Amino acid sequence: MAAGRSAGRATTGARALRRRPAALLVALALGGVLAGVVGLPAVPAATADSSVAEVLLASEDAAFADEVMPQMAITEAEAQERLVEVAASRAQREADAVAAAEAARPDAVAPVDGARMTTCFCQRWGTMHWGIDLAAPMLTPEYAAEDGVVVRAGAASGYGQAVYVLGVSGDVTVYGHMEEIEVSAGDTVQAGDTIALLGSRGQSTGPHLHFEVHVGGMNGPPTDPVEWLRERGVEL
Repeated sequence: MAAGRSAGRATTGARALRRRPAALLVALALGGVLAGVVGLPAVPAATADSSVAEVLLASEDAAFADEVMPQMAITEAEAQERLVEVAASRAQREADAVAAAEAARPDAVAPVDGARMTTCFCQRWGTMHWGIDLAAPMLTPEYAAEDGVVVRAGAASGYGQAVYVLGVSGDVTVYGHMEEIEVSAGDTVQAGDTIALLGSRGQSTGPHLHFEVHVGGMNGPPTDPVEWLRERGVEL
């Protein structure tokens, strides 16, 4: 009895194996028809010698081949020519950036930020005060009022220490009483560069900057620094 059941199962399994290739061929053929209708890549048909794995691999290879770009190249000489263009473009961008920065820089600045003017360009105690006094805390930065060259820097009678800058305007700006000097004679400065730290050296009653402007040079006539700065767009 058991032998009969075993023989029956073997016969049934053999029939199933015979039916599977036929079912696979029908499925693959149907897939090809559907692919033609909707525009999908056709699945290669199975042959008598093809396995399911071989058919699927062939299908994947066909799809991958459609996606591969053809090889493209230029010569090294052509690449070198393009590099020259790249370098020229970069140099132009850098030059444009420098020009933009220069254009954005102010022509003049206040010599001290947030200072309070305690003495004007005027008569004081019976004598003329040839500059203005700008009071601020000790060691407040002092700035070059315009682009120029430092003519003198160091000890100065009455000022304790002073810095003299010949500016692009042709005028000389004078800064006195500082605690520390940050520049030396011969240095070039731009408007807004720190040249000293505010102090109270020399003939001084408290921390402040004494600021003068001499028209046309060191020995030129002094002028009101408030008006001089105002003409350059700076209000104290």
